[in-house]
Amino acid sequence: MKTETKKKNKGKKAMIVIASIIGALIILCGVFALINFIGYQSNRNFIKTIPAVEYENQLEPTVADDGYYTFVTDDNLRVMQLTDIHIGAGFMSIKKDTKALNAVAAMITAEKPDLVIVTGDIAYPVTFQSGTFNNKTSARLFAELMEQLGVYWAMTFGNHDTESYSYFDREEICDFYTSGEFSHCLLQAGPKDVDGEGNYIINVKNTAGKIVQSLIMMDSQAYKNNNNVFASVIMKYERIHDNQVEWYKNEVKALTSENGGEVPKSLFFCHIPLVEYKDAWTEYTQNNKQDTENAKLIYGDVGEKEDGIFCAEENCGLFDAALELGSTQGFFCGHDHLNNFKINYKGIDLAYGYSIDYLAYFGISKYGSQRGCSMIEINQDGSYTSTLENFYQDKYSTVKAKENVIMEPMTPIY
Repeated sequence: MKTETKKKNKGKKAMIVIASIIGALIILCGVFALINFIGYQSNRNFIKTIPAVEYENQLEPTVADDGYYTFVTDDNLRVMQLTDIHIGAGFMSIKKDTKALNAVAAMITAEKPDLVIVTGDIAYPVTFQSGTFNNKTSARLFAELMEQLGVYWAMTFGNHDTESYSYFDREEICDFYTSGEFSHCLLQAGPKDVDGEGNYIINVKNTAGKIVQSLIMMDSQAYKNNNNVFASVIMKYERIHDNQVEWYKNEVKALTSENGGEVPKSLFFCHIPLVEYKDAWTEYTQNNKQDTENAKLIYGDVGEKEDGIFCAEENCGLFDAALELGSTQGFFCGHDHLNNFKINYKGIDLAYGYSIDYLAYFGISKYGSQRGCSMIEINQDGSYTSTLENFYQDKYSTVKAKENVIMEPMTPIY
């Protein structure tokens, strides 16, 4: 009897311990959820303190007969490229999220672009750095910031916007952005029979109806086997799919027809660089960093570890299609936060944008030489120019928080 009683008592104690652990975990999750909510609301309140951008004559896009948003102007159009903003929206990233939102607001306020294009990774729901799996809260913070600023914006999806383990997938986040709640968001989901979310075009026309420039946005996908929860750890990047390349070719041909048979100039925006970025940089560096017949450096350098350019292993064929059609003058991407070069390869520009990231790369919040935006000037003759603009310039100083950062290039430690 004593043995049975002891066994029962041990069983009860074990149940009490298990129940206590479960209860503690529930309380801990509740505490984290509360802190997440408080931090999220504090950044929403911060956004409300930011004044709207003051334009003399702000251009307003309309939806044309082809279904695409169109800016009509006889003046040049100013586009700001932002990339890799990396808003965590969790209890571990509250202060860094505030800095990221402030940097975006400061540069947009000073530059007054007609259009902002974000080339991916608005959100960063990587739990051990942000403290949450919820990627919609990150999306909301950015969308509310752009509404507060009153600036038109478009975006392409990055690999982190919808991790395999985050709460919401690409279609759900796309539906959120395009729900009508955010009147300045020009994202379109794109055709359902084409892979990815956000394959679409924004046109720039003059008052005579000629297409001056087509801005082509494409979902460059995320990881191979993205349904696998460990896909983002393995970091094998997916390539743009064949039906996306066909969509690109068909759209350029349709725009040519709409343009009276004249092939319109275009710029292409995505998140993950094409394989040709690596090909061009390899050819340039193997020639002792001297221009070759194919690869001519315009500006910048590679800052990633071991000259890293983190693209797909397989070539998707998009660059070859661009060469064939003769429309696209340049590709703009993000993804590699420490790369900032622009190189002309076989007659087409391949460019990285400055990143915003305060969160993803360990220690990057302390460094500033890689943080900023790209300013793209679209001229009425169809040509364009682009420059990298560092966040820590004097022209942004009146609207940005002072930060003590190291302005030397960051040495990757990963």
